[in-house]
Amino acid sequence: MSSVVPILRGIHGIWLREIMRATRDKGQLLGGVSRPLIWLLILGVGLNPYFRGEVFGEVRLVLPYSYLQFLFPAVIVLNIMYTSIQFAVSVIWDREFGFLREVLVAPLPRWAALLGKVLGGATAATGHGILVLILARFADVTLTVPQVLQAVVYMFALSFALTCFGVVLASKVRSFEGFGVFSNTVILPLYFASSSVFPLDPSLTRTQLVATYPEWLVWLIRVNPITYAVDALRGILINFNQFPAQTGFGLVAAGCVGFFLWALRSFGR
Repeated sequence: MSSVVPILRGIHGIWLREIMRATRDKGQLLGGVSRPLIWLLILGVGLNPYFRGEVFGEVRLVLPYSYLQFLFPAVIVLNIMYTSIQFAVSVIWDREFGFLREVLVAPLPRWAALLGKVLGGATAATGHGILVLILARFADVTLTVPQVLQAVVYMFALSFALTCFGVVLASKVRSFEGFGVFSNTVILPLYFASSSVFPLDPSLTRTQLVATYPEWLVWLIRVNPITYAVDALRGILINFNQFPAQTGFGLVAAGCVGFFLWALRSFGR
């Protein structure tokens, strides 16, 4: 018990440092607010009429939601992805300015130091997800208290897995500029190839899907883990899943464990 308390204090201290640094980063806060507004106001509102049967009377209403409702959970995931992965820049920052060396030589287990940093990043990313959640009424998404609580828990788990993934990426890159370019080449393809901005019609068979979309695109969407992460959040927020919801929850849980172990192996090298 006496050895547990110092470890918990160490985790809390590192977590608090990361939270204070995140809240003082005005650029990150501005991006966390402006990004969802741009996506929802411009892309969501702009394309919303094309998904509404009542606007185009002869168009078949395929999906039981508007485009704005469909896009809403995906924008939350986008905000979480950017914040979680960009948060790993702090690892490069700490490495460049010697703070990481001080942490690693301190009498605190390496896993505890990493856990404190990752919890800090996951908390900041969840906060950015909640910023979007506040816009639910604007997106015509009605939420109950249990839905909000379930969404916040799920967003934190997703943020944790993605922050660990960001730490893994940061361990492969040695410069701030390189990490920015590298992270964008990871985030954008994962996001756009995840059925986040356009739906795969669930009423279509595999053969019909391939006839409707290029086969390579269907394959990319189905092997992309972000597809199932977004889909699970859609199930929570708008009660609609294109895939079994358990797949998304299982992948996020596995990502928390797998990416943390991978990040632990890379951390401090």
